[in-house]
Amino acid sequence: MMYNKNTLLSGLLALSVSAVPAYAAVSQSEAARLGTELTPFGSPKAGNAAGTIPAWDGGLTEPPAGYRESGQHHINPFPDDEVLFTITAQNMDQYNEYLTDGVRAMFDTYPTTFQIPVYQSRRTHAVPDWVAENTRDNATSADIVGEGAGIEGAYGGYPFPILHGNDEEKAWQVIWNHLTRWRGIYVTRRSSEVAVQQDGDYSLVTSQQEAFFNYYNPEGDESTLDNVIFYYLSFTQSPPRLAGGAILIHETMNQIINPRNGWGYNAGQRRVRRAPNLGYDSPIAASDNLRTADDTDIFNGALDRYNWTYLGKREIYIPYNNYLIGEKGLSYDDILGISHINPDLTRWELHRVHVVEATLKQGERHIYGKRRFYVDEDSWNTVLLDQYDGRGELWRVTMGLPKNYYELPGVWTVLDVYHDLQARRYHVLGLDTEEPNTRVFTDKIPNRRYFSPASLRRRSVR
Repeated sequence: MMYNKNTLLSGLLALSVSAVPAYAAVSQSEAARLGTELTPFGSPKAGNAAGTIPAWDGGLTEPPAGYRESGQHHINPFPDDEVLFTITAQNMDQYNEYLTDGVRAMFDTYPTTFQIPVYQSRRTHAVPDWVAENTRDNATSADIVGEGAGIEGAYGGYPFPILHGNDEEKAWQVIWNHLTRWRGIYVTRRSSEVAVQQDGDYSLVTSQQEAFFNYYNPEGDESTLDNVIFYYLSFTQSPPRLAGGAILIHETMNQIINPRNGWGYNAGQRRVRRAPNLGYDSPIAASDNLRTADDTDIFNGALDRYNWTYLGKREIYIPYNNYLIGEKGLSYDDILGISHINPDLTRWELHRVHVVEATLKQGERHIYGKRRFYVDEDSWNTVLLDQYDGRGELWRVTMGLPKNYYELPGVWTVLDVYHDLQARRYHVLGLDTEEPNTRVFTDKIPNRRYFSPASLRRRSVR
């Protein structure tokens, strides 16, 4: 396999950006900092001055004893770690500078039940050597094209490990690092999502998912992308009224010249149809309208409806190393509380994050008037997201609960949790502790026909 980045430009992207500006990458001398004073993915190796955030020491790259293969529910590599202290509505003012507006709003909305158990900080993110090498190459070749519409000159690694340019350009770079972050090559999973009612009642929607991250295809390069970051398939298995349905997504790199391609299979009609409304603020039915299309994966899709600003870096408490809530055999009843997930099963740590704000452009439409992103400096996962309505009121608070999948290695979320503060309800993606397996990662390189609309109906009715 050829794991190095080929710097040939995608013909599609090259044609698309001939009339729009590109933004210069960093110099070779700047890129040389990666792997020395900076981690291979761009964050400072050093900890903070107070010693409450440690230096990065290579991350977590080896599984603990007893772990056999990908798909096995993960063994907690830090079983002896204990809660240092717990933040509650009663003492949150002591930690105010380390809390986001959304987290403070959670305390205000659920003062007797919402808590944050804080553990020692562990910087566990790591990537394979070939991803680190590609990231180093990308630093000197990757550009934003258009008004954040896409990227070029990047493949197989984070495109912008070293932020540069003005605050708008840096904001685009942070979001593109999130969109193209390392999550393996091919992953399958059976999991459930749920919309929890105000009284705590819920009904599961269970599906089998597959994703091929074309951007990280070790047998390809930028010229073979065909403007597709990843391919995604989901087959609904329950409840009976939805079983047999399926959805296919081709997630495009530049969604302005070629919007996301989506198809749906309706089991009752036995027909595959285009799904043109799988973007922006289109509601997701399985979430009981608590999640929009571009809420999936915390954020996805085109950037064009917002003005973007980079607000710098902060030290805040964020969910991290959440192994407990993903343990095999843990019941969904134990995880799902009335107003939010069980806080005793979560782990929060002090980390540095990039803060990005998106404000809806005049004349554009979206249910969120403003969005504020908190992006982990190591993994580039968006772990907290505050979303405001058109009146400027804080409306929804999204939390991604990450851990290191040491078989990759790399950090990705275990659960994504969406809180609607006005409706006092929440929605959870990724429940699988009652399943035999969790995510299964492989180096499988499928034929692209595997992810074609023509194959969707045939595979849905097997």
